[in-house]
Amino acid sequence: MAEGYGPKTTKKAARDSVSRCPKVRCEVTLAKATIAVVDDDVGMLESLEDLLESSGYNTIKFTSAEALLEAGLRRFDLVIADIGMPAMDGFELRDIARQQRPDLRVFLMTGRHELSERGRSKGIVPLFRKPFDAPALIEAIGVALATNVAEDDHDDA
Repeated sequence: MAEGYGPKTTKKAARDSVSRCPKVRCEVTLAKATIAVVDDDVGMLESLEDLLESSGYNTIKFTSAEALLEAGLRRFDLVIADIGMPAMDGFELRDIARQQRPDLRVFLMTGRHELSERGRSKGIVPLFRKPFDAPALIEAIGVALATNVAEDDHDDA
């Protein structure tokens, strides 16, 4: 069983988690994709930053959905957002991101069972429960980015 990953995870644990991850290779990953991480829990932001940067991704952290939207979505290859945030929640952020950038993948995460069930009932995937399985998250990111690259290559043909 994979260990849970959350705000108390150390940088060493992040590196160890990455070393156990299946290797998903794609052009975007090799070009250092940029991932926006949105959570009002600073500890979770730092843990995710450690994990993602250990996996070769650039990470920009935001403590609110509004801050991300103010910065703009254009430069990001993927967004990971907490569902349960004050003001604008992850569901609302995902809806706005879909309107502004239909190609942008948005992963949602939550530590609250009822929010997880609400997301699943809406058919929202991927949705990660905190503490989450780090190798599964890294693999899902790699697959999502590889899918985006494949779709872009197909559009150019």
